[in-house]
Amino acid sequence: MSTSRTIDEKSVNALRILSVDAVEKANSGHPGLPLGAAPMAYVLWVRHLRHDPQDASWPDRDRFVLSAGHGSALLYALLHLSGYDLSLSEIESFRQWGSRTPGHPESHLTPGVEVTTGPLGQGLANAVGLAVAEQHLASVYNRPDQSVVDHHTYVMVGDGDLMEGLSYEACALAGHLRLGKLIVLFDANDICLAGSTSLSSSEDPRKRFEAMGWQVLEVSDGNDLEAIDAAIAAAKARTDRPSVIVVRTTIGYGAPSKAGTFKVHGSPLGEDELAATKRALGWPEKERFLVPEEIKEGFATIGRRGGEAHAEWEQRLAAYRKAYPDLADEFRRRIRGALPENWARELPSFPAEGTGLATRKASEAVLQSLAADIPELLGGSADLNPSTYTWLKGCGDFQAPEPGNSGVQGAVGGIWGYQGRNLHFGVREHAMAAMVNGMAQHGGILPYAATFLVFSDYMRPAMRLAALSGYPAIFVFTHDSICVGEDGPTHQPVEQLMSLRLIPNLVVLRPADANETAHAWRIAVARRDGPTALVFTRQSVPTLGHMDAMAAGVPRGGYTLWESDSAPELILVGTGSEVSLCMDAAKRLSEDGIRVRVVSMPSVELFDDQPQPYRDALLPPSVRARVVVEAGRSSGWERIAGPSGEILGVDRFGASAPGGRAYSELGFTVENVCARARRAMDRPAVT
Repeated sequence: MSTSRTIDEKSVNALRILSVDAVEKANSGHPGLPLGAAPMAYVLWVRHLRHDPQDASWPDRDRFVLSAGHGSALLYALLHLSGYDLSLSEIESFRQWGSRTPGHPESHLTPGVEVTTGPLGQGLANAVGLAVAEQHLASVYNRPDQSVVDHHTYVMVGDGDLMEGLSYEACALAGHLRLGKLIVLFDANDICLAGSTSLSSSEDPRKRFEAMGWQVLEVSDGNDLEAIDAAIAAAKARTDRPSVIVVRTTIGYGAPSKAGTFKVHGSPLGEDELAATKRALGWPEKERFLVPEEIKEGFATIGRRGGEAHAEWEQRLAAYRKAYPDLADEFRRRIRGALPENWARELPSFPAEGTGLATRKASEAVLQSLAADIPELLGGSADLNPSTYTWLKGCGDFQAPEPGNSGVQGAVGGIWGYQGRNLHFGVREHAMAAMVNGMAQHGGILPYAATFLVFSDYMRPAMRLAALSGYPAIFVFTHDSICVGEDGPTHQPVEQLMSLRLIPNLVVLRPADANETAHAWRIAVARRDGPTALVFTRQSVPTLGHMDAMAAGVPRGGYTLWESDSAPELILVGTGSEVSLCMDAAKRLSEDGIRVRVVSMPSVELFDDQPQPYRDALLPPSVRARVVVEAGRSSGWERIAGPSGEILGVDRFGASAPGGRAYSELGFTVENVCARARRAMDRPAVT
């Protein structure tokens, strides 16, 4: 190795070679980004990023998000060399079974990975959520003489990230909110997987970011470490708006025949090109996974510096605790993810009543009670608060404070600045879900997002990542069936319920009435190992009573709501608004001497988690006559209905008509449920 190169240059090349060695050994991966973007990553991590490799969960660390997650080999190299619990053997096992270095970064798997990224645009939107959480916590807890929340969120994006509409949804909101602690490093190499970006884009991202209220900085040479350093310093100095640094790089830098081409984006270099790349970078050709001692020592300073910064913060926190003990205790509780004592003590209960109310309205009442006792509850809707009823009354709007006004207080319902707990996402469902993921992962925030159920399709990629990563996010969906009515089939969800249930680790709760709604919210708030989807009606449904059965049964996903006899010969299973329909049908059938059990099943996932004896007691295998009723696709209910059962669902699109008319025209009547029940009872046993 040439001794004329500076230690900084050698360190950058160490990151490059460690990354491409990992890709080559795996015979899979993306060498282009690590080779091109290593200089900016190095400058950020070594000179600016405040983090402690010995404690990846330090609350006031800076967050780094690799939104261009296909370049994961670079992130793993940074984590390993910086001293995180990620050994060289893990780098050597890149993309292999059982390793902690998967093809794209996973926050629940690899220490130091802040959020799960890879699907382009997700990480950038997550980062906006991280920045929202930082601003809110800083506004709530910092005092003029004491600061316990003061960190930046950095995110590295590529050209592909900025082609995703999700990115501009999130960045437009970040600009509006003036999130000055958010800094984006744009690896601008003008190459995508299939070719030059000029094949599909001719826009100027700089002008777009300027129009969204961002500070735009540019580094013309992606290998100019001092220029990168100066740009990051300038971004940190500008606190009244987010910053994007456009760094002009060469994808696959150093690879003689592939640099600057799409061929280096997503395929290993190959032995000959790898050797040539090492020669070009002044690296021993035949060595694999080589990190010279002087470079190890240089990176070790990151850990020492991070430990010192962490210790200094602990001292500040101790002083803060003396000055503001109650605030300090609340802050520490929130960061731990623990809920306040007796947080559910004031949850409303609703008396049995035939007319009842919409579960979205019951949800509103429950949400106000939760907000009063859980200060970390923060969220909003995609411009639908008047319809989803998901505002937190009296908790203010999360907005950028007006110049000269910290926004720490304001009139009820007015703008409170960053202390506000109602976040207006605008008509940006995808960004909303991804931002909520970032807020949930940050810590100290219990976030929720709301829209109509049919628009869950716009949110699905982010919800899938929440489930994969175990983020405790809450997704609220209203207008849950064909009873949406006159808005017609474009707004009437049919396939969405079953579609959401297909996502592993997502708990879907569709409560039958107001009281089941309260229990559903209790489950969602308490859940810490994954996201929850709450699904509510637009229309009023009867309040059923049966309080004790609900309290015990909703957490188990399914339970006996009513039965005419403890030895049923027929079981009606319903969810949501169809439970009351099952009740009406059951009472009519029981008048004819049929022994009927009505099962409310608000959550298939929770029911599936119950021990087999419980499931068999609720749905005895000997009772083959079963009818499942849900105003959505019937596919997926076969295992509950059994081979001899019936499923009353909606296996077509809806129609524009008053909700009740659409409901009855598509077969959701007492008469049809009874007819289906008799058919199931008359059917010979099917084995």
